[in-house]
Amino acid sequence: MIDFLSIAGGGFLGAISRYAVSRKWNRTLLPYGTLIVNLSGAFILGLIAGSGLTGHYFLFAATGFLGAFTTLSTLNLELAKQVMERKYKVFLIYAGMTYIGGLLLAFAGFWIGNSM
Repeated sequence: MIDFLSIAGGGFLGAISRYAVSRKWNRTLLPYGTLIVNLSGAFILGLIAGSGLTGHYFLFAATGFLGAFTTLSTLNLELAKQVMERKYKVFLIYAGMTYIGGLLLAFAGFWIGNSM
């Protein structure tokens, strides 16, 4: 039962945090709010994984908080909208920043977490 409560508590905080960031930063052509949550989430998840955090703390932070904080579905919808609106340059910039940046930040987080 404590596992479910850990995930639920983290998920609640992650969803509210994502909403707040998206509301503040998704007001331009490039959806910076979604970019911020996905890049920071990749880094933090790498940090958590690298640090060896386990148990309820891992479930709260990684599964709950970051599972609700980051968003692949919103990212893909925003990318699809860029293509449908023929904003190919924005599409390429956004996709590149998200996928390449996310991978690099996940590696960096893992490396830092592993060094701690």
